[in-house]
Amino acid sequence: MSAPSTCEKSSSSETESTKSKSETKATPSQPSNNTDLPERPDDNETWGYDLYPERKGDRVKTSWSGLLIWGEGRRDIEKIKCEKNCYYSIQKSPYVRLLLSALKSAGCEFDPRRHVSCEVCGDLVTGGYDPETNQVIVCQNAVQKKGNTQAVLTHELVHMYDWCRAKLDFTNLHHLACTEVRAANLAQCSFMSAVVDGVASPFNIKQTHQECVRNKAVYSVMAVRRGLTKREARAAVDAVFARCYADLEPIGRRCRRNSRDPERAYLERFKLGYDAEID
Repeated sequence: MSAPSTCEKSSSSETESTKSKSETKATPSQPSNNTDLPERPDDNETWGYDLYPERKGDRVKTSWSGLLIWGEGRRDIEKIKCEKNCYYSIQKSPYVRLLLSALKSAGCEFDPRRHVSCEVCGDLVTGGYDPETNQVIVCQNAVQKKGNTQAVLTHELVHMYDWCRAKLDFTNLHHLACTEVRAANLAQCSFMSAVVDGVASPFNIKQTHQECVRNKAVYSVMAVRRGLTKREARAAVDAVFARCYADLEPIGRRCRRNSRDPERAYLERFKLGYDAEID
């Protein structure tokens, strides 16, 4: 089973180059030859699948205490709400619609009934991308607001887009690190999220953003590669950071929070060759 790429739970939940589709600017298209990287483990739990119990066919057990205190018995209600929020984001979010247009333009069709799954997840994550089934996972027990749903979909659709255009090997540590850098860069980090993470500096906003991206990518890599040390994850991220941070496909810019950048990026998608219409 291939490793899922995760969107780890964070205290901040913000979202928010013309070239041919066959060109892969920064995302590695061939496995790394670095023999110093840890070998792929055999058990699925080491690859983060224990964070998505329904991926393994397990039934999510509800305790009496969880039922009475936390309302864990409302799984069906959570799922319906999650699916409604996903549908809303697909219809209204400039980020999500741009990514879907890019996927379609690259020859990868997207059907939300097939490619998005609302599921109960572990406490450490809010979403994921499963390359084996080519599905985005939205954690219905953790993501219950429209804005958070948009953030998760954007992050995970970056992974889906990278898999579509470059056929990533998610079991290759450098490939995984690169797509996590790109997802954090395009869909997660802002100055305010850096403040919350404790890496903000008003004197060097560019460096602040880069450090935010590094940190989120490192923790996402560690969530997928269970047992990997922080030093090993950081080394993998550092090895690909310059190229992958510079790759802004398909959004084309780092969008500022509370600005019209997302709308501008969506309207300018035609300039980048992403002209496919989304229903």
